[in-house]
Amino acid sequence: MKTDDEYLPVAIAAAKEAGRIQKLYLGQTHQVEYKGEIDLVTEVDRICEQAVVRIISERFPDHDFLSEESSFEERGSPWKWIIDPLDGTTNYSHGYPFFCVSIGLEVEGEARLGVVYAPVLGELFQTEKGKGAYLNGKRISVSHVDILNRGFLVTGFPYDARAHVDDYLAFFRQFVIKGFAIRRDGSAALNLSYVAAGRFDGYWELKLHPWDTAAGSLMVTEAGGKMTDFKGNPYSIYSDTLLGTNGLIHEEMLRAIQEIESEELDSSARVWRKS
Repeated sequence: MKTDDEYLPVAIAAAKEAGRIQKLYLGQTHQVEYKGEIDLVTEVDRICEQAVVRIISERFPDHDFLSEESSFEERGSPWKWIIDPLDGTTNYSHGYPFFCVSIGLEVEGEARLGVVYAPVLGELFQTEKGKGAYLNGKRISVSHVDILNRGFLVTGFPYDARAHVDDYLAFFRQFVIKGFAIRRDGSAALNLSYVAAGRFDGYWELKLHPWDTAAGSLMVTEAGGKMTDFKGNPYSIYSDTLLGTNGLIHEEMLRAIQEIESEELDSSARVWRKS
């Protein structure tokens, strides 16, 4: 089995190529398709995916891939690359410069590395299991805020938000009351990377996918933070709910979430009960 040292340079090269493509097409008119009522994809998503998969598969032809825009036949390889070629597509298609490429690697089911590259911002986040997390080559760590009342938080809404708006706003309302301030900026991979870098103190979201969080969740834990689902169980990228924090406000955020469980919410949106 190859060493981790061989994987990271390839992941970085693939991320930078996708970022180059994103910058090249930014501001142009895009071919937009809708996968759902408010879930869109552009030709840039697919071009970036092709570039990332090509670069990685040329070096590691026997590896598997899980990516947002394409279905790849899994061959049972111990190595699985988990890719979001353009996280923040809505932002990108509107010229809002908060988007990235996210690349994670699982080896025998364990998260081993993550790369998140935001090309317009010029920020490359990277991490390897047991080796810490870095931004543009400098080690990063989570914040030291230790009370939720001072917590700078971030979240996102699932693509079915129109159908369950009151349910998702219950969480938002709870943290408006209990936290310091909240942002919603449209990229799970960057939100997690920002928690790792100490820019945000906590992040919650529901109904994310593995490609949204494979790189960023490892970034948080390697930077000293904590990742769980809404019940406090260890986080899996296949979970329906996500809570990522600096660790110091984690229990307070969990209690705030659990308070909402007692409210009379639409049971079809209570995915955190299934975690």
